[in-house]
Amino acid sequence: MRKSISLLTLFIAMAFTMSMNSCRETKEDKVEDAIEDVKDGVEEAGDEIEDAADRVGDKIEEVTDDDPQ
Repeated sequence: MRKSISLLTLFIAMAFTMSMNSCRETKEDKVEDAIEDVKDGVEEAGDEIEDAADRVGDKIEEVTDDDPQ
């Protein structure tokens, strides 16, 4: 009876330890995914800012070219 209780306790402790490790891995994966999402968002925002700057530059050139001197 003592062996079965010890084995059962050992099994429960092992299952608890494994479940805690898998939770950490899941949280780490979620953090890595969130970081990638933020990185992608920043890159998209940078591209939009660059496009807007190009459009502003084009408009400035149009205005200065149309202005007779």
